[in-house]
Amino acid sequence: MAPPFVFPQNLQDLEKDHDEEYHLLAQSPIDVISFRPSQLEEFVKGVSFDLSDKELFCIEDQEVFDRVYSLVKHFGKLTPSCKFNIVESLRSNLSVLLPNVDSLSRMRTRTPQPLDDTEEDDDDVGRAVGDRIGSYRNTFKIYSFFLLSILVSEEAAVGYNASNNSKVGVGTKKKNSSNLWNWELQRGRIVNLVANSLEINLVLLFGSSDLDSSYLSFVMKTVFSMFENAVLLRDSDTKDGLCRIIGTCSTKYHQTEQSCASIMHLIYRYDFSPIHLADAVARAEEKYSDGSLAVCLIREIGRTNPKDYVKEAVGADNIGRFLVELADRLPKLMSTNVGILVPHFGGESYKIRNALVGVLGKLVVKAFKDIEGEVSSKSVRLRSKQAMLEILLERCRDVSAYTRSRVLQVWGELCEEHAISIGLWNEVAVIAAGRLEDKSAMVRKSTLNLLIAMLQHNPFGPQLRIASFEATLEKYKEMLGDQEQGDAPSESVLDGMLFDNDSGTEREAKEQQDSASDSCLPQAEDGAVEKDSSVPNIGNLEQTRALVASLEAGLRFSRCVSDMMPTLVQLMASSSATDVENTILLLMRCRQFQIDGSDACLRKMLPLVFSQDKSIYEAVESAFVTIYIKKSPSDTARNLLNLAIDSSIGDLAALEFLVDALVSKGDISISTVCSFLSFIDAI
Repeated sequence: MAPPFVFPQNLQDLEKDHDEEYHLLAQSPIDVISFRPSQLEEFVKGVSFDLSDKELFCIEDQEVFDRVYSLVKHFGKLTPSCKFNIVESLRSNLSVLLPNVDSLSRMRTRTPQPLDDTEEDDDDVGRAVGDRIGSYRNTFKIYSFFLLSILVSEEAAVGYNASNNSKVGVGTKKKNSSNLWNWELQRGRIVNLVANSLEINLVLLFGSSDLDSSYLSFVMKTVFSMFENAVLLRDSDTKDGLCRIIGTCSTKYHQTEQSCASIMHLIYRYDFSPIHLADAVARAEEKYSDGSLAVCLIREIGRTNPKDYVKEAVGADNIGRFLVELADRLPKLMSTNVGILVPHFGGESYKIRNALVGVLGKLVVKAFKDIEGEVSSKSVRLRSKQAMLEILLERCRDVSAYTRSRVLQVWGELCEEHAISIGLWNEVAVIAAGRLEDKSAMVRKSTLNLLIAMLQHNPFGPQLRIASFEATLEKYKEMLGDQEQGDAPSESVLDGMLFDNDSGTEREAKEQQDSASDSCLPQAEDGAVEKDSSVPNIGNLEQTRALVASLEAGLRFSRCVSDMMPTLVQLMASSSATDVENTILLLMRCRQFQIDGSDACLRKMLPLVFSQDKSIYEAVESAFVTIYIKKSPSDTARNLLNLAIDSSIGDLAALEFLVDALVSKGDISISTVCSFLSFIDAI
């Protein structure tokens, strides 16, 4: 039996003589770089022939081992054809070896018993089986080591050539013959083969689930070093294999702590790594239903001193992005462990607080969609969701403008996902109204965008005039009083429906989207209030109460937005161009939903056409065309005439300037001008 093979720290260690240990070494390495090209080709062909013609275990033979070692050691100096031949021979042999590992279980359980059944014969059979398993293990480790060594060597050569080519001008680059072979294809095949080898039942080879530590250490060291190359990770096949290796080593072979340390190092050091590492961690949980690696990382981040994140600004940013990506991929696991991270809201690093706000937003949207299980479990999860929403409300008053801006963006994302209940809607609106006067321009911008999203995705309907809500609410209150006096049946047909749940909000928001246009034009003529004298009877007492509560919430929201109009007028006079642009967009959305006072506020934007800031002028012009310029010349003329009536001298001058510019551009046709003059003559 050949000496056992022990994974060295690196390839060159195989040449070192270890007198105290008995294992396979490179005893007679060959200086293949001194060969002529034809000799080298013949040498490689001979090695490839031996590997393919002899048994898989021939790699244990000292002569074959030394020859293969010599080629791997000088792999970068080989010609493309030689590289291809040696890689294909090693890879195909390992591919054939893997299915044979399963035969080891049959070898152990189905070994024929000798006829005389003596103890000595039993020992001989057991020794033969042990030797066979040892040969399998040796061969497996040798092939894996040589392939991984080629992987490291070739990646280093590619990186070196790339750095040299970047220093040399494009016109002076020389064609490198060593890169003519398709290394990207071979790299993906090698990585995925190693991943496949780890996923088989290696317990049969190594005797337990705790594999050879030197073997696992070498594999993980190689894999994590490849995660330092952003270009390499763009190859989906290679990245998939690397993620599989990390997941298998971390969960199946109990290398969680070692993987956690390596992942944290990569996250701190490389800006591009958080997304790829989050993929690796998520795939480990999905494949093995084992979230130990993710939990270990979350705990490690949670245990870190908050002051360390202030010192390591780049690292804090990368950690934050990793947490958000992990919450997006593993929302339920993150929701059960997020409590470890909550204390960092009290830390000084606004980047970590920004990340935690993003994490909570992801969890609110994804972690509580399908709440199954017992009633007590549902109640706990709903309370967890409510606690997260309360934290998001509290963070709107964070000391850092960056965090206030980020949390308002998260609320906007929750609006788009219909993840805000009606009961919470007005509380968010009130906070947003207060943030309109924030001292930071970025916070005001996020607030304006949030209010636009709240209007677009509001659960109350396509028109939000206060008078309409008041009239409808009064009638349903009368109906509710009649039902209560008439001892209406108290049983509810809405069993299981929680008024504060998202399902109601989502359904109502969907109905609103079906009925409301996405344009910034109102759905009815200004001043038109529905005067339907009767309202439909929607059902029993519980349904009527729910509708009345919904109408009251809608009325409060309409009043809240209407009360913002004076503040929006002030923002249009802001020195910040983003304030002006986003305020105009919000007012256009308010006009679409017929918010009281929005038309009068939009008139205030006309003098801004004289602004020296081109972006402000373009925003005013775009809004003017969207609101007042119609396909019909007569409609456009009527809008311009109504706009001119009761306008101040300054507004008229601005209107004249705008119309003149639009006529010169062709946005206002001559027929529109004629229609306008005919209206004036009629007056």
